[in-house]
Amino acid sequence: MSSGSSLRIALTPGEPAGIGPDLTLALPLELPGIDMREVEVVVLADRELLSTRASCLGLPQPSARDPLRGGTAGVGLEHVGGCLNMAPGIPDPANAPYVLRTLDRAIAGCVAGEFDAVVTGPVQKSAINAGGIPFTGHTEYLAAKSSGEAPVMLLVAGELRIALATTHLRLRDVPDALTETGIARSLKVLHRALEEDFGVLKPQIGVCGLNPHAGEGGYLGREELEIIIPVLDRLRAEGYRLNGPLPGDTAFTPPQRAHHDAYLSMFHDQGLPVLKALGFGHAVNVTLGLPFIRTSVDHGTALDLAGTGRADGGSLVAALSLAIRMAQHRRSRRA
Repeated sequence: MSSGSSLRIALTPGEPAGIGPDLTLALPLELPGIDMREVEVVVLADRELLSTRASCLGLPQPSARDPLRGGTAGVGLEHVGGCLNMAPGIPDPANAPYVLRTLDRAIAGCVAGEFDAVVTGPVQKSAINAGGIPFTGHTEYLAAKSSGEAPVMLLVAGELRIALATTHLRLRDVPDALTETGIARSLKVLHRALEEDFGVLKPQIGVCGLNPHAGEGGYLGREELEIIIPVLDRLRAEGYRLNGPLPGDTAFTPPQRAHHDAYLSMFHDQGLPVLKALGFGHAVNVTLGLPFIRTSVDHGTALDLAGTGRADGGSLVAALSLAIRMAQHRRSRRA
């Protein structure tokens, strides 16, 4: 946790050729329901990159004190040099070390207590790998560089929160990846985050089944009987409030959503299509299980929109707002 009364939030714009720099420069100076006098946003980026993109977009030049269009003492730029190609829309693998350097600075700052949270813009995985650096994604990189623990992915759109028991796997590999240990850990991490970071007392979590109709008593699959139900029974005995396994086709109906503070989905395309259909444009990706708060946009680099002024910043605004609220909840709870 940062020192002093103000929260300090690190922001990394991500891929230099993408819309991350555009969205960073266009962030509004006020966020709904948040007193920005109590928050310091620290943008970790190459000053020349932001200056070049501001010129491209016809925005005022950023300064060290305020890269986000002037006037707010609570916004600062910490220069992280090394961006070699600043042209929008054209990823350059030579920029891979720079992109990771911004992440490393954010991680170090969070671990050291300089920052209360980090918000990340989208990165271009292919460009980083083409630069000779093995990289599977933000989530895995942040975990490996900090806790070393397997992270839990949570997507948030308003009051709808969906965590994933498995993430980017082929559908045929999902059943083998589901274990009692993994599901139990995901539920415990989610439960703790709901209490500490979202201010939810005694969370009620809906747990999806894997198979159609949640296996229909074993007729449509035995994963529910052999893996999911034993985990739920054990955790319920420990005091967790868990419902399920829920059939995937009815788990997210309005009455069910009203009854649950969050869900655990068994695979990527079980829960996320629902969340993105209901919250597209303002959904937020949250990484749970790290020693710090991390939120991110729910979209990619949108190379074709970079430098055009047509990129929608709704998800970045939502990610920053959520990071601030999570940090406030965590600070209040630990106080």
